Amino acid sequence: MTELYAFTAAHVCRLTGLSDGQLRYWDRTGFFSPTLLDDHNRRAFGRIYSFRDVVGLRTIAILRKRHHVPLQELRKVGQWLHERHDSPWATLRFVLKGKRVLFLDPKSGVATEPAGEGQRVLSIGLQPIAQQMRRAASKLRDRKPKEIGQITRNRYIVRNAWVVAGTRIPTSAVWNYYAAGFSIDQIIREYPRLKSQDIRAAIEFEASRQRVA
Repeated sequence: MTELYAFTAAHVCRLTGLSDGQLRYWDRTGFFSPTLLDDHNRRAFGRIYSFRDVVGLRTIAILRKRHHVPLQELRKVGQWLHERHDSPWATLRFVLKGKRVLFLDPKSGVATEPAGEGQRVLSIGLQPIAQQMRRAASKLRDRKPKEIGQITRNRYIVRNAWVVAGTRIPTSAVWNYYAAGFSIDQIIREYPRLKSQDIRAAIEFEASRQRVA
């Protein structure tokens, strides 16, 4: 799982607990737009989020649902995350002072204003949230039974190449191993996520393309 992985709005909803309506509204109002937004965002897969977007949205969801942080403060968090999109996760921490958000100086670790004596302060770091999202996102890669033995393609997966459904493995890669004399079992050792049905489907698919060509 890399931090450059692309997520559809449906994926983001599953990972963050936010609704598609919230994502659309936040995108439309400029509160939080996907990094990989397509120019034609009304199309299916038109709104594509990066892994960093997912972590940012999960952070906002936690602040909103668990701590009831008001929208004005959430907007501050969204802007802060946008400005630090390339910063290492370990440097991104802030604190809650009641329902107010105070950002920490990345060098000194001091909040932008004193918390005040007797004021409960909750520290929030993005690295633990990122780790949680990595684990959750990895589960999205689990293949569904209906995907076994199927071939598909998506404009955001391997540059729209034909792939084995539920994976990022191009059928052409399977064919190249087959053409080089690899058996089905040997190809599966190269791609452990594949089943024998996937290998046969990929070979048949590529063979038909070869005949057409």
